[in-house]
Amino acid sequence: MTRTPLFVFDMDDVLFDYDWRVRMAGLSAMTGLEFAELRRRWWHDEGEWAAEAGRFADAEAYHAAFTRALGTDIPVEAWIANRRSAMTPWPDSLDAVRRAGELGAVALLTNNGPLVERNLTTLAPELVPLFGDELHTSSFFGARKPDPRVFSNLLAHYEVPAELVFFADDLEVNVEGARSVGIHAHRFVDAAALLAAIEAFAAVAAPA
Repeated sequence: MTRTPLFVFDMDDVLFDYDWRVRMAGLSAMTGLEFAELRRRWWHDEGEWAAEAGRFADAEAYHAAFTRALGTDIPVEAWIANRRSAMTPWPDSLDAVRRAGELGAVALLTNNGPLVERNLTTLAPELVPLFGDELHTSSFFGARKPDPRVFSNLLAHYEVPAELVFFADDLEVNVEGARSVGIHAHRFVDAAALLAAIEAFAAVAAPA
């Protein structure tokens, strides 16, 4: 029986530098709302966190709720461009994913809503050659990290046992969430340590 490991990666602050200040400054410019007001209107349990947990049916529902909350009609294209402006790829991290793809299968799991899910290939085109179609947000799995359900749903989707899954995230709370269902999880600090962790996991999960 072939034991093919699955390597799962967070996106922001693991594969990309995500500067939320740049994003918020862009939204402030488009809406006339200060940072604190943007947070009050959308970044909470009924807004963005709900979207990340899969509580909006699709990208259109997300965009409509976002528009209502901010009181400004921001076109989807402008929303995407603003989000993209806050993202800078980390080549060494992408190289680590490339190596993981040589050792097993790879997938993306990022805490984001359905509008990001639909547009990941535009937001992060650097990931397409590495992940193919396996680019997913937490909303796709119906829960947000660190909720153990998002990891259990990921295991069910890929039909892979937890002991064959490696997960990398920059937040310890998300790492602990993955470990709670038996996934081998690594807290991202830098690309060199990530690559070493990938190699070590592959040696154990799928020994030559």
